[in-house]
Amino acid sequence: MPMTLTEKILARHAHRDSVKPGDNVWVDVDVLMTHDVCGPGTIEIFRREFGAGAKVWDRERVVIIPDHYIFTEDVYARRNIDILREFAIEQGIKNFYDVGSPNYKGVCHVALSEEGHTRPGEVLFGTDSHTCTAGAFGEFATGIGNTDAAFILGTGKLWVKVPPTMRFVFEGEIPPYLMAKDLILHIIGDIGVDGATYKAMEFAGEGISGLSVEERMTICNMAIEAGGKNGIIAPDDKAVAFVKQRTKIPFQPLYGDANAVYESVKVYKMKDLEPVVAKPHSPDNKALVREVKGTRVDRCYIGSCTGGKLEDFMAAARIFKRNNAKVETYIVPSTTEVERRLKEEKIDGETLYSIFQRAGVKISDNASCAACLGGPPDTFGRLSGDEVCISTTNRNFPGRMGSKGSQVYLASPLTVAASAVRGVITDPREFV
Repeated sequence: MPMTLTEKILARHAHRDSVKPGDNVWVDVDVLMTHDVCGPGTIEIFRREFGAGAKVWDRERVVIIPDHYIFTEDVYARRNIDILREFAIEQGIKNFYDVGSPNYKGVCHVALSEEGHTRPGEVLFGTDSHTCTAGAFGEFATGIGNTDAAFILGTGKLWVKVPPTMRFVFEGEIPPYLMAKDLILHIIGDIGVDGATYKAMEFAGEGISGLSVEERMTICNMAIEAGGKNGIIAPDDKAVAFVKQRTKIPFQPLYGDANAVYESVKVYKMKDLEPVVAKPHSPDNKALVREVKGTRVDRCYIGSCTGGKLEDFMAAARIFKRNNAKVETYIVPSTTEVERRLKEEKIDGETLYSIFQRAGVKISDNASCAACLGGPPDTFGRLSGDEVCISTTNRNFPGRMGSKGSQVYLASPLTVAASAVRGVITDPREFV
């Protein structure tokens, strides 16, 4: 029976010749990831259900990456880190990226790929809804709750319903004024925040294969904003090379069959697309940038798992190279590797760090999620009043970045940088 890429991965991990949408199967788990927000709850359930002396099913397949509420004086946030630390020592967890240690990495979804934990053909679960980011490498990756994660800790398996697949094809090369964030915001605006509920979202076409691996991560990351079970892109030479540079663990890529059956196929032509934003207060509240052009902003924010990667900063720096920020603008690298490369990568002989500094942008020296999920009051870049913010983050629900009185527009790094220079929402085509 022909299968989509998602179906093939689940079939292999269920030890079956084939599966179809709606089947319920037990799958073997390759990697379980948790962080400081949900890790303590997962650990509590694991100990309660499996016993105080229980051991995790495979200490080398558990990855713990604190990243959300870490650079803060908040005692409760700091206690969460302590719980992770104690558990990692107790269980002998090899892949624990502890805050304050040389192993610290930053945002889990980006760090997972940098450290070689995202591999084609595998199954990755994580206690964060944006775990679907890893679908950029051709694996089945999705977010789960603490109870499911605790079950995996004890057994290495999970009961999964096979999702139907929606296919999104982008024809043509991506123009220089568009980024991956524009593509996924177009989709979410078209189908709504529940348009892909419990469905696989598969992205394909020349427009996708032409993207960098980092940009593909941005698209898969926001599959959950349409309700998707997972986002996925067939692994090509570019993705495989990226993974092989970061792990020695063998992996076997899978590909969907040419005659696979999709629930739906939607085709976009790149030449017809324009820069887009998601207006407050939902990722599907789509508007073309030219439709909201001139809207006043108080703050611009470039960071998070969808907007804090090196390529995001390269794009923003191209605009800041010859222009200063007119409004308060924050830069937050997603990982320590990105943070380091901000001081190494150059445009016309000047480092990105220097470009941002000279443009009057506030740069965090601590890689993390920072204000993407609000956080304690001392969180870098957190909104605290009725600010209007344009941000590269992935959610703009009321209060998401810290203040229920604020308004958050989601946009690409290019659009955010252009808006920072003008002080109003601005079409990046004025600069690119």
